[in-house]
Amino acid sequence: MSNVSTSQASPSRPVRADHAGYERYARRAVIGSALSTFWSGALIFGYPGVMKSIWADKFDATPGQLGWVMTFVVLSLGIFTFFAGKWHMALGTRRSYLVGTCVLVACMLIVIYAPNIWFIYLFAFLNGTASCFVYSPSLATVQNWYPNRRGLVTGIVNLVFGLSAAVMSPLFKVMFDAWGYAGMGWALIVAIVVTNLIAAAITEMPDRTALTESQKLARTEMMSASTTSGATLAPAPDVEPKAAVRTRSFWFIWLAWCFMGAAGISMVTLSTGYGEFLSVSGYAVAGVALLTAFNLTNGFSRIVAGALSDVIGRNRLGALTFAAAAVGYFALPFTHNTLALCVMCGLVGFAFGTLFAITAPLGTDLFGLKYFGVIFGYIFTAYGFVGGLVGPLLSSYVLGKTGSFTVVFSYLGVFCLLAAFFIILAKPRERGSR
Repeated sequence: MSNVSTSQASPSRPVRADHAGYERYARRAVIGSALSTFWSGALIFGYPGVMKSIWADKFDATPGQLGWVMTFVVLSLGIFTFFAGKWHMALGTRRSYLVGTCVLVACMLIVIYAPNIWFIYLFAFLNGTASCFVYSPSLATVQNWYPNRRGLVTGIVNLVFGLSAAVMSPLFKVMFDAWGYAGMGWALIVAIVVTNLIAAAITEMPDRTALTESQKLARTEMMSASTTSGATLAPAPDVEPKAAVRTRSFWFIWLAWCFMGAAGISMVTLSTGYGEFLSVSGYAVAGVALLTAFNLTNGFSRIVAGALSDVIGRNRLGALTFAAAAVGYFALPFTHNTLALCVMCGLVGFAFGTLFAITAPLGTDLFGLKYFGVIFGYIFTAYGFVGGLVGPLLSSYVLGKTGSFTVVFSYLGVFCLLAAFFIILAKPRERGSR
């Protein structure tokens, strides 16, 4: 009888939600997720630029040959973002980070001992591959921990990913001068391993973390607190990837990535090229200042846009910033003052960063959290196979044929307007009551 009475009495004691305990795990996951992307971002957006002249001398490579380095990076992103998202569901975040770290170490060993430019292309391809195993899992992880603040937490991850190159680019030069080519490579391997092991130790998906019942209840209450009030939406009911790609909203996002991805990545090379063109034409313009303006706004916009998207809506924010980027491109041919040019390039950079910042939470607004990594991988094919390739290649081709930056800037401005049009159409359906 005593056993019966005890078993009957246990359910009568209510479990209280342990929000503080849940927050401790959640904050660690956000820190680890952001930390895991640091070296991938630095090695994709900073390292090749610093090493470009060194590789030119070491391998007797032409500018055209070196231009293919970023092409191989983008190509790998288009292929492996999907697979990394799919495998993340089976491996979990911690193991995904370890896979990414192993690939990153391998690509650094390749670059250290590369005998010719083809090995640099292999480094670039594996570099992009490694980033897929940290970036997409990180976005999925933080959204699962904070379903009610998805724009903010994905913005934090994107901020670190985007600004890491700005932090490390000058330090790469210092490291090279101090330790030489191989010594710098080995130092980076040690830094990568230490950083990513720390990130893996403190980061995992909620359903793979040893949460107590009270902490699980806190997560349930957090999910329930996600409402459709204002512009913020709860994550959608989970949609399987095959069903997602049959929706119009998926293809609107995909097209937005094609056009804004092409317009954004093109500015990386066009900014310095246009600065040099104006300098030769007699204007006192520093091309590096234009690139810096683009990189800074591209980085900082990721957290600003992520947080703002929770308030004013992903679609509205995307359309506004993409339209502003169009203004920047249309104005560039008629602008010769360095400060004004930096503002125009900054508009493009802010829109490019916003594209990254809003895509992850918009994806879960539309298709839910469960299959986010796979669906995000499908979306990213627009960048890897279309925007990221067509943008730089087409702009180089048109510029070579016409010699006119005005023509290039004009069609890229149109690309931005098309992206604004498509992103506004990719609206989640309303759920719940206001």
